[in-house]
Amino acid sequence: MKKYLIALLVLSGLCLKAQTKELGKVTIEELKQKTHPNDSSAAAAVLFEVGRTSFEYSQTNGFEIVTEVLTKIKIYKKEGYEYANKSASYYIGGSASEKLEFSKAITYNLMNGKIEKTKLGSDGEFIEKVNKNWARKKISMPNVKEGSIIEYKMTLRSPYITNFPDWQFQRDIPVSYSEYTTYVPEYYVYNVRNKGFLSPVVKKENTQNSITSTSKERGWGVTTKFDQNVTNYKELKTNYVLTDVPALKDESYVNNINNYKTTVIHELAGERFPNRAYENYATDWETVVKKIYENEDFGNELNKTGYFEKDLDAILKGSTSLEEKMAVVFNYVKARMNWNEYYGYTCDNGVRKAYQEKTGNAAEINLMLTAMLRYAGFEANPVLISTRSNGIALFPSRTAFNYVIAGIELNNRVVLLDATDKNALPDILPTRDLNWLGRIIRKNNSSAEIDLMPKSNSKEVMYIMANVSPEGNVSGKIRDQYFDYNAFVFRGVNNKVAKDSYVEKLEKRHQGLEITDYAVQNNNDLSKPIQEEYSFTSNNSVEIIGDKMYFSPFLYLAMTENPFKQETREYPVDFVYPHQDKFVVSITVPEGYAIETLPQSKSIGMPDELGNFRYNISSNGNQIQLLYTIDINQAIISSEYYESLKGFYKEVVDKQTEKIVLKKA
Repeated sequence: MKKYLIALLVLSGLCLKAQTKELGKVTIEELKQKTHPNDSSAAAAVLFEVGRTSFEYSQTNGFEIVTEVLTKIKIYKKEGYEYANKSASYYIGGSASEKLEFSKAITYNLMNGKIEKTKLGSDGEFIEKVNKNWARKKISMPNVKEGSIIEYKMTLRSPYITNFPDWQFQRDIPVSYSEYTTYVPEYYVYNVRNKGFLSPVVKKENTQNSITSTSKERGWGVTTKFDQNVTNYKELKTNYVLTDVPALKDESYVNNINNYKTTVIHELAGERFPNRAYENYATDWETVVKKIYENEDFGNELNKTGYFEKDLDAILKGSTSLEEKMAVVFNYVKARMNWNEYYGYTCDNGVRKAYQEKTGNAAEINLMLTAMLRYAGFEANPVLISTRSNGIALFPSRTAFNYVIAGIELNNRVVLLDATDKNALPDILPTRDLNWLGRIIRKNNSSAEIDLMPKSNSKEVMYIMANVSPEGNVSGKIRDQYFDYNAFVFRGVNNKVAKDSYVEKLEKRHQGLEITDYAVQNNNDLSKPIQEEYSFTSNNSVEIIGDKMYFSPFLYLAMTENPFKQETREYPVDFVYPHQDKFVVSITVPEGYAIETLPQSKSIGMPDELGNFRYNISSNGNQIQLLYTIDINQAIISSEYYESLKGFYKEVVDKQTEKIVLKKA
């Protein structure tokens, strides 16, 4: 029995040792590993990531938040080299700055059966100033190869107790082990929220800590007396562990995959120091927007005048209707100002300087626009938003927003404007803005939720006139029209591309296609839809077997694959904006051939009118006519409709690839 207990104790000690996650403990077996045991397709994997957030006290600054993260990553393939680079942002605005440093950064390789270590040098570390409030530090690990293991420690020290870091348990590569521990003094209360689809194991316990402070007292003589005072306090220790976390893989039509990563979030709710009343920081959206408005780089900048009035008076002469005035002001700001591609809802250099230099960040341009619209007589107010890359603003917090646009309250609705993009129109925002909900801030400090998503379907209408030759070649003409967001996206992608390059790209997309006489209209006239026209020949659209021809009436434009292949889906499907695609097709049958089979006309709808398609085909003599429309009526479709959506697109693909059959007469 005694031997059994000793063996059990030894085994327990070995297990505990094996579970210890430390840097510098790389093994030959780990370096030899060719693939991840749970995901052979993974280009890299996090072997472990262990984080700790605690509070340290200094007599100068009081409590500071200190977060330390140990990371160990295995690189399996060349595609995984990017995971050998790490960047992190830290706050440099305000009266004090956060401090971020990387240490113990080493790359391990197996060379001739031995472990080779390469330390990160100063040439692999970079600091980038994002704006006046934020900086970013980056490291690029040295000597990275297939099979390498990289390790580093990251330490973030923050004097701002509101800047409690989020902990993400998931990445787009597998994570074998993720652990996060927080130590929160009894003086602070945080609301803890979780997002994502996985649940970490959580353990809580009360622990003790202490503060040692030194005071000095000068005596009657030349001596100084130093006293040390020790204050004991309670801490709440919370430990989160998640193991064998699968890669969170991006799927078709996902907004921002980070919205769905399993994450723990802390928000300061209050302070309760001895001999002081409880101070409540738990916030709501009204409090958030009030604090933002009171920020001198927001409210003060919005209310500044005396820099644009003369210019605006001159361009507004002769404008009478509200719609005309709105267009004049909006177009003036778009034409004059150039966005420096910095986000944010606060100004960096101020609206006056931005106006003079004709360049500014998002806040400077859109707060300036709001002020001008007010001067022109509109009920205009800033609208705070979180861009698609920033994630969905789920909880009330000043960091929930990272951008600001303008809103005009007109005829019982809010018209949204963003002057950072030359191709934007009223209610046609840059697609980065289309992220669920924003919040309008009015002059009286009230606020309201604003739906940012487009309400009407943006159309693309394609007219095809085609002739099929007896040899099976197809030639004809296409006129394609793009409206609203379709036109906006077309201009953003193609206006800066040379015509020859664009045509070459079209031809490469469709094998056997040759395009001539390409022309585009209205690419700079935002009041009209984009219209492109071209002639085409295709030698790959018709299949000849014996005395029969087979081809889709969509020719080379048929959708051949269902974009929704996953068995199940956890995330909403995000089409960015609701849309309609319409095809009007006329095909002339070659001499000597007759129509043997036409596909059947068909109409299909999705539940709750989320989408539908209509396929009407007919023939008259040697002419085949097709009228086809597909409507997706909501930009974002809940995952509960995924099976219906997947089945709907299967029907679309089946119908678009269904063949017309011609037979020699």
